[in-house]
Amino acid sequence: MTLLGPTSNTFISQRLRLHYVDWGNADKPPLLLIHGGRDHCRSWDWTAEALRDDWHVIALDHRGHGDSDWASDGNYRTMDMVYDVAQLVHQLGLAPVTIVSHSWGANVSLRYAGLFPEDVAKLVAIEGIFPTPDWELRMKDVPFARRVRDYIAEKRKAAGRLPRRYATLEDAYARMKSENPYLTDVQARHLTIHGINRNEDGTFTWKFDPYVHIDHPYDISTERKHELWEAITCPTLLLNGADSWAGNPERDGRIKHFRDGTVIEFENAGHWLHHDQFDRFIATLRDFL
Repeated sequence: MTLLGPTSNTFISQRLRLHYVDWGNADKPPLLLIHGGRDHCRSWDWTAEALRDDWHVIALDHRGHGDSDWASDGNYRTMDMVYDVAQLVHQLGLAPVTIVSHSWGANVSLRYAGLFPEDVAKLVAIEGIFPTPDWELRMKDVPFARRVRDYIAEKRKAAGRLPRRYATLEDAYARMKSENPYLTDVQARHLTIHGINRNEDGTFTWKFDPYVHIDHPYDISTERKHELWEAITCPTLLLNGADSWAGNPERDGRIKHFRDGTVIEFENAGHWLHHDQFDRFIATLRDFL
């Protein structure tokens, strides 16, 4: 029997209860879908529906996102999310797993694939090669102490800020549309319905923790990041939108850190190219997989 939608599941990682959805067909090869910042696992529904007959599709909600727990300290470090992915793959016995990922999730998956190259069969990273070289160059001119002070100030402001409430679902839907003008009405409504909670007073609030907005002031170095990219052994597809801020790794030279990397740029697409040009994305994905 074909299910209409996925089943909802949880696992424990670093004392957090994290959520994922499973689209069935456990006898098929595992395919893990990893979303980006301020997003949720159900943003992959169209991709999952297109691939579910041939793959055992699982989509993760990052900590602080969707229906996963929020971090009690409000800190969202990329390497903690790498641990979460490693824990999910380990607990479910998914290795060797194929991964399709976006933005922050792609950043995470690239690091995971470099740490555990034997556990990843193929990797698709959508808009995940960041920060850009230009941004890293600018940040070198910002003293470390200043970066940490700014972070502390931002955390204090966030602590006193109430999450924005929307009077109606239509208001939240309009906000989703304004964030990405390429979205169709159907896409924006679906992403909103699955990305929002209803409060006791009838208003609506996004599910993600407001603290995920705040960039952590320290991470692994650029050199360490490049080491991890260079350790990836599986075929790696790097997808970018021509209208995005994330840059093109082929033009700026970052592709040199990948042994088996291919870059494809999507015209008339921004940061969410898998929504903006869905048919082309699925065709490209099928060819690669």
